[in-house]
Amino acid sequence: MANTYTQLNIHAVFVVKGRANLLNDKIRHDVFRYISGILKNLGQFPLAVNGYKDHVHIFFEMSTTKSLSDILRDVKSNSSKWINENSLIKGRFEWQEGYAAFSYAKSQRNTVIRYIENQEQHHKRRSFRDEYLDLLKKFDMEYNVDYLFEFYDDL
Repeated sequence: MANTYTQLNIHAVFVVKGRANLLNDKIRHDVFRYISGILKNLGQFPLAVNGYKDHVHIFFEMSTTKSLSDILRDVKSNSSKWINENSLIKGRFEWQEGYAAFSYAKSQRNTVIRYIENQEQHHKRRSFRDEYLDLLKKFDMEYNVDYLFEFYDDL
């Protein structure tokens, strides 16, 4: 659309169903690379895709051609289909319902990219629960504890 200009930097987090540690060292980087490709195919600009054994962080410059919920639906459904079709894990792979998403200014991009790129080291010191709840608090987001991701001791 002519005369439409946007700068939307979105950081989204979603988890493996049941918080299972299925994104092991063997497949994790291939899955993240595939998710980056999905974003590109959806007309989005991936800035960082990484995570740990049970969750994913994606950071991308969002085009206004699709809604955030449609983008994340497509990322999750296409990546789980790819994981299952290629038998990357034993059994059936699924993402848990829902996600969290946060917006950042362009001046914050490098900080967010570094944070996402260092997920493996980050989770040697800090649980996913603490990380996730801190993000919700940092962005002053109201939430219902009944609808949070399942949390376990993950350190």
